[in-house]
Amino acid sequence: MDDQILKPGDRDYVGALASGLEVLQAFDAEHPRMTLSEVAACTGMDRAKARRFLLTLHSLGFVKRSGRQFELTPRVLQLGYAYQASNRYRAVIQQYLEDITAELGESSSLAVLDGDDVVYVVRSSARHRLMAITLSVGTRLPAAYTSMGRVLLAQLPEAELEAFLARAKLEAFTASSVTNPDVLRDEILKVRELGYSIVDQELDSGLRSVAVPVFAGNGELLGAINISTNAARVDMETLTGVYLPRLQTAAEAVRRTTR
Repeated sequence: MDDQILKPGDRDYVGALASGLEVLQAFDAEHPRMTLSEVAACTGMDRAKARRFLLTLHSLGFVKRSGRQFELTPRVLQLGYAYQASNRYRAVIQQYLEDITAELGESSSLAVLDGDDVVYVVRSSARHRLMAITLSVGTRLPAAYTSMGRVLLAQLPEAELEAFLARAKLEAFTASSVTNPDVLRDEILKVRELGYSIVDQELDSGLRSVAVPVFAGNGELLGAINISTNAARVDMETLTGVYLPRLQTAAEAVRRTTR
């Protein structure tokens, strides 16, 4: 097998598998329970097709049914656990992030790029809550508006970065949000030059974060780690003078202890 990415219509592309996974991913924090019609609308499938996939997932134990409503079961967690268990670096990084939280009293996370989002794969949470949503392993946020996302976008080859900028949906989440693709490109290129990213209240008012890339000892990009905090509590001088060096120290420690 090579690294070529199959597309719908390719001989080896299994459309039924893709559709089944699409149905699973239709359930989220905003849609924890849905009717057949709602699943069909979310996925763009016709009702008959959506019904077949829901009933198949129900028979496999990934979906449960209550009247007209469908929802995911805890068995779905096995899929995420398989990823976590197969990632030999997770436990090492978890310890370094917990050390940061214990020392600074701030939340620290590791995320990877998945499409146009970052996905949290390791997290050490502080007691105070920073966003309206609960951030946890598996949370997805738009890469364009997170410090970890911009760090990871800065690692992309030029062609992939340009493709991202061409398709990215830029929104004004706050008055500080970047909505111009050219400005976003400049920000990402600056991150590439500096080796870190600071995003100040672009995704959520009051949310300020700094991130750096983290590599294994063999040069493999493992993701990006960040420290997130409240803008009213931590000023930019502290973020760059204290939090950034602490992150860089953690990233270097990961590099030294992983292969």
